[in-house]
Amino acid sequence: MMQPDQNTPKLPEGVQRVSVQLQALGHAHLPRMLDDAARTAQQAADALGILVGQVAKSIIFRRKSDDAAVLVITSGDRRVDERKVAALVGPIGRADADFVKARTGFSIGGVAPIAHATPPVTLIDRDLLRFAEVWAAAGHPHAVFPLHPSELQRWTGAPVVDVVVDAASDGAAGSAKQ
Repeated sequence: MMQPDQNTPKLPEGVQRVSVQLQALGHAHLPRMLDDAARTAQQAADALGILVGQVAKSIIFRRKSDDAAVLVITSGDRRVDERKVAALVGPIGRADADFVKARTGFSIGGVAPIAHATPPVTLIDRDLLRFAEVWAAAGHPHAVFPLHPSELQRWTGAPVVDVVVDAASDGAAGSAKQ
């Protein structure tokens, strides 16, 4: 019987959860651990040698009516327009680190679009679909995985909508720090 390699570090719990979910979905790619943290879309793009827009960032908000987590998945080069999100799901507020961890099971900077502790209300921004391949966080700030944007819709059942700040009004709309 083969023994585990003592020099191989065990994957963090969140990455393991994402790996199990990806395998269950029949996804061809498992998470990749990066040498450096990719807490921001720019850090992830730099580490992977891709365009920042190819990073599928997961932004969590708190819905005020029922305290549900609202997950917005968008391109790394876009900013979420909170007013557009609220028009679709009801009034929202910012989610602090404790809320994000409690609802998703992930820390900020490593929130995956799948395998959440509690299923969130999910929206996918349509601008993400302009890419053939995107990379998403895989449950830890050092973990990512590649996928086609259409897989997000198939896996989550989430609608593809317009929830980003229009380029012409980028400073005028209420956007969370992203």
